[in-house]
Amino acid sequence: MKTFNGVDIYENLKEIVEPSRSCLVVWDVQQGLVNSIFNREAFLASLKTLVEGLRGRMPIVYTLITPLPQAYQSGWSLLSMMRRFRIDDPAELPVFMAKGSPEGEIPATVKPQPGDLQIEKATANIFLGTNFELMMKNCGVKSLIFTGIATEMGVELSARDAAARGFYPVIATDCVSSMNKDSHDRSLANLARLTTLASSQEILACY
Repeated sequence: MKTFNGVDIYENLKEIVEPSRSCLVVWDVQQGLVNSIFNREAFLASLKTLVEGLRGRMPIVYTLITPLPQAYQSGWSLLSMMRRFRIDDPAELPVFMAKGSPEGEIPATVKPQPGDLQIEKATANIFLGTNFELMMKNCGVKSLIFTGIATEMGVELSARDAAARGFYPVIATDCVSSMNKDSHDRSLANLARLTTLASSQEILACY
């Protein structure tokens, strides 16, 4: 670690993921997405190991897709959903990840435990429309370890924004996934220039 103008600069993985100033983010690990990723079993196994290894060491925050009522969604949001479900009429769109629906459930092997935080959000950015940044700063968090689905969407967007806001973003490479492996791989290549990439085992070896 170096200090410059009163600012601490964490230089290696062990310093960056120091538990007293880190938080684990479990991004949108809900059945409706988990069932569609290219490496479901390996992803869940790695995520389970990481969550269990970090629980009690640092805060764990789960995000939940919680769409706005259709009357309050933007045109772009509606178009995106129309493309996703291959529907031409927005009136025919299903309610995606409705509260209490099976698709909105977090798999039992990685489900939240007492003390974990769950954040409902309507966008692919953990900072937009939530109190996440305020809560992290209030408890002294400097580093965010990102896991979840999808790598090239909410994970990458949130990690990029985290860096812009002064956090140290870390991507647990075997604990993020996507419906498309090529998109996942391209996203990790992009994130290698903007964040710290490390496997779950490399992260856990720091403790």
